[in-house]
Amino acid sequence: MLTLVLGLVTLLGIHSVSIVARGWRDGMAERWGRAAWRGCYSVVALLGLALIIRGYASARLVPQVLWVAPMALRHVAALLLLPVFPCLLATYLPGQLQTTLKHPMLVAVKAWALAHLLVVGTLASTVLFGSVLVWAVVDRISLKRRPQQASAVRPSSPWNDALAIVLGLVLYVFMAVKGHLLLIGVAPFG
Repeated sequence: MLTLVLGLVTLLGIHSVSIVARGWRDGMAERWGRAAWRGCYSVVALLGLALIIRGYASARLVPQVLWVAPMALRHVAALLLLPVFPCLLATYLPGQLQTTLKHPMLVAVKAWALAHLLVVGTLASTVLFGSVLVWAVVDRISLKRRPQQASAVRPSSPWNDALAIVLGLVLYVFMAVKGHLLLIGVAPFG
């Protein structure tokens, strides 16, 4: 469990620099150069992710069950997960989805974390998915208060929305049918 917590602190910590120390982050990026800052940021984030994977895998070997979710919650979770991949793709494909959701990746992260909190009742899953959900909510609130940075505006297109939805649903079906079992070792509908 310690490895999982250390991974969460590392991953969510580096992703929280903009929330708690935006001026410091901007200063470091200026001093080191954007590419070096992004490289360092990526290494720290990947280290955190690796620790989370290792810690969660270890905790799953001897699960501390807090509750057993009723079967009906699996259906609720499946519905909550439906928009996750389209939202993730909408983050990178400018269109009405991106405009409407404002921060589609955070929408995806919140839906993913909440869905998993509902159906996986172990201590490790509660720590993992609960932490990620709380972080995503705090980040979304902080985005409303942070000054918006100018960024390169890519052309918006309804085709981007169609692509995000279609590819997102294909990814959803893949994960539901085979991907989750291959990557995580658990068949969500098995």
